[in-house]
Amino acid sequence: MTAATRTPFDLTGRTALVTGGNQGLGRAFALGLADAGARVAIAGRNTERNKEVVTEAASKGYEFAPITADVTSRADVDRMTGEAIDALGHIDILVNNAGIGVHNDSWDVTEEQWDSVFDLNVKALWQCSIAVGAHMRERGGGSIVNLGSMSGIIVNRPQMQPAYNASKAAVHHLTKSLAAEWAPLGIRVNALAPGYVLTPGSPVENPEFKRYWVDDAPQQRFAMPEEIAPSVVFLASDAASFITGSVLVADGGYTIW
Repeated sequence: MTAATRTPFDLTGRTALVTGGNQGLGRAFALGLADAGARVAIAGRNTERNKEVVTEAASKGYEFAPITADVTSRADVDRMTGEAIDALGHIDILVNNAGIGVHNDSWDVTEEQWDSVFDLNVKALWQCSIAVGAHMRERGGGSIVNLGSMSGIIVNRPQMQPAYNASKAAVHHLTKSLAAEWAPLGIRVNALAPGYVLTPGSPVENPEFKRYWVDDAPQQRFAMPEEIAPSVVFLASDAASFITGSVLVADGGYTIW
């Protein structure tokens, strides 16, 4: 693609780090960024799953850099950032995808469950943003895409998940806070809020949930991860150059009602 024909969605020459990039939405995000031209590093706790995604990417002609890291550990976050910079030369795009959810009524949520959700969904996202954001500040710019959720906007049913819902609302507002502070540095920070997506951690095909998760959605279906990935590409790319502090909802219309 020549400079004359290049579209603002093109990520050729850009680099991206995707946390939790070895399965589900993270895998789709990594492959979607690569499809758009980016060189990609994926980080995840499971070395074998990292290798599987690297092999899959290689079959498509992409060379992913795998990094084994637990982003709830600040030491691992710093090491991950350094390894990504070493592998890619620099980091233009950070996708904070790693996360966890717990279905439990408020009365039954344990302190351990609450802490595990907030440690990964909020604190780890914060630590990754600070570590990579410092690198982007030195380079004069970058784009960060945080994985929020429609659960940060509405309360899901029939399952209760107060810790998860609260954590994703926190992600949305942290996104706005960092966007406001970092805009003068040339760093854009946005969030993506998906609805129900078929992933290993989301039982969207479970018949007991269909009435609420599928039938209640205007499109009356769930999404595949590959349908959500282009939204990350958009937010990461120059097509979103005047967008920062936004939460892009991709939920099949679920939050309309």
